[in-house]
Amino acid sequence: MSIATNPRILLLMILLNSLATPVMLSASNVALPSIAIDLGMNANLLSWVPMAFLMSSAIFVVIFSRVSDMYGRKRIFLLGTAAMIVSSLYTAVAVNSGMLLSGRFLQGISAAMLHANQMALVSAAFPPQTRGRMIGLVVSFTYVGLSAGPLLGGLAVDSLGWRAAFVLQVPMALVVLFLGVFVIKQEWRQDDSPAFDRVGALGWLVSIVLICLGISQLPYWHAVLLIVGGLFAMTLFFRHARRVSNPLWDVELFFSNRVFTLSSLASLLMYTSTYAIVVLMSLFLQTIQSYTASQAGMIMMIQPVIMAALSPVAGRMSEKIEPRVLASSGMAITALGLVMLSRLHVDSTLGYVVSALVLTGSGFSLFSSPNINAIMSSVESRHSGSASSAVATMRLLGQLNSMVLVTLAIALMMGSTPISAESAPQLARAVDLSFTLGAVLCVPGIILSLVRGRMRPRR
Repeated sequence: MSIATNPRILLLMILLNSLATPVMLSASNVALPSIAIDLGMNANLLSWVPMAFLMSSAIFVVIFSRVSDMYGRKRIFLLGTAAMIVSSLYTAVAVNSGMLLSGRFLQGISAAMLHANQMALVSAAFPPQTRGRMIGLVVSFTYVGLSAGPLLGGLAVDSLGWRAAFVLQVPMALVVLFLGVFVIKQEWRQDDSPAFDRVGALGWLVSIVLICLGISQLPYWHAVLLIVGGLFAMTLFFRHARRVSNPLWDVELFFSNRVFTLSSLASLLMYTSTYAIVVLMSLFLQTIQSYTASQAGMIMMIQPVIMAALSPVAGRMSEKIEPRVLASSGMAITALGLVMLSRLHVDSTLGYVVSALVLTGSGFSLFSSPNINAIMSSVESRHSGSASSAVATMRLLGQLNSMVLVTLAIALMMGSTPISAESAPQLARAVDLSFTLGAVLCVPGIILSLVRGRMRPRR
């Protein structure tokens, strides 16, 4: 059965969600310095505010992709929307760091329900000849949300406090629920969906948790044991997924489809290199350069504004120009922007900061839509669910890896030192190290993107 009689109504529901969740995510990053002061969190603990969200999202996006096959993609998408509303309200009333981090973990689970279905619904609703355009539109709305979030979050933090940053998206989420429940009546699921892979789910969960906990404990010796244990669990997960007939995540695509595999790995490296920008720029602008939250928000929105403007253009271009050419060029431009950001210091001019953000935003938009189009177009329609899960999982794992690098840089440069004006030199060194690592990681990403192969035959 088709998902919706009018696919554009479905697209509207997805676009609203693509706008709402990023508003909250980027707004909460602007609120980090205020959260640190109010709840007495040091730099290492503060890094867990975004990382708790990303960790749970990375764990559960794979799980909910399979659950959605069994119970319906629209149903899980709407459950995720409702759960996001409830978990956001819970996070906004947190009275200590433990409650805040648990709220962020719950928000991540909610987001996983959305991420697991978003691209699969778009791919099912639109034919290949317009799919790149629709994907570009969804990506563009995501960046509109990321653009509005810093400014709205900064204004909310300056006038109402950091708690307001976590509920900005609730009105839009309510509209998504209305459309999904009362307007879009159709559903989509696999008719012959297999039994749920409990062993695979447990292995995936354990591997992600152990790796994240290990990184957060560096440089202590037991951290190495946790990381090794996590990598071992990840290896067992992939071996299990290849042996069983109905795995949690069909990883065979990674071993049988060159374009799919290399495009996914390029996406992983791109997000690993760039996601830290949204967190580090908030800390840099407010703690090191003493901007207010709203001023920092206005500066931070430059990068996602560029992404929102260029992503639809890049999506349309990917229907005519080989995605590997566009994506590789985008990653190279992003690397140049990261090199500029790695040289930030307390006296860096606003023009220099803006130039670096314009470069990273332009490069990322040139990479993202074409790369997603390459992934979704490289598989048959029966594998669209697995491909959509891969898109979301690579993004979330990349974002998680990016925060892992930030946590590592902060641990090495700051330890447990509280964030304050006195610790600004140590924080500046952590920021520079993080951006340097990001720029270095772009190099293998460019190579993977270039050698992935052609998405369409030569004419």
